[in-house]
Amino acid sequence: MIALPSIALAGVMSWASGFRLYAALFIAGILERFHFVVLPAKLAILAHTPVLVATGVLLVVEFLVDKIPAVDSVWDSVQTFVRVPLGALLAMGEFANASPATQTVAAILGGALAAVTHVAKAGARVVVNTSPEPLSNWGLSFSEDGMLLLGMWLAFKHPAVFVVLLVLFVLLLAWLIPKLWRGLMALKR
Repeated sequence: MIALPSIALAGVMSWASGFRLYAALFIAGILERFHFVVLPAKLAILAHTPVLVATGVLLVVEFLVDKIPAVDSVWDSVQTFVRVPLGALLAMGEFANASPATQTVAAILGGALAAVTHVAKAGARVVVNTSPEPLSNWGLSFSEDGMLLLGMWLAFKHPAVFVVLLVLFVLLLAWLIPKLWRGLMALKR
């Protein structure tokens, strides 16, 4: 039987990979480094100094780039090739001691979760970036930062609550992504 905290950790890392990858990696690494949480052996490398430096620098870059309309859309398009595979690897890393079948399922679900989260984030940004004022972009960006912090806190402290909210989030995305697609097509016309 797979433990709920393992599902929550795999879920939060994959979910966060879709929109705040480097912040999630840095926060998980810092929490492990200072013994607030215990990460699985395959993810404990996030607490190593070179990894913390790299993810910390990329966190700052992503934080700043994400606040600049249009530049964030370019960043998101490039990050598509990073966020989704890392979402899959992070989920698989949580189950490194499980059977190969469990690891494969974790990688597939983790990659899919990172992908749909990334598509929703990038799509919403393209729509919001058409607004001439920067406040809506900044508001969306800061709300993503807050969602990440809340999600990680819930995953580590209240995994059952996080898993329930994650399922609701996926259902919301299933409803929202087609609407974002129609909005993008309307913008294109």
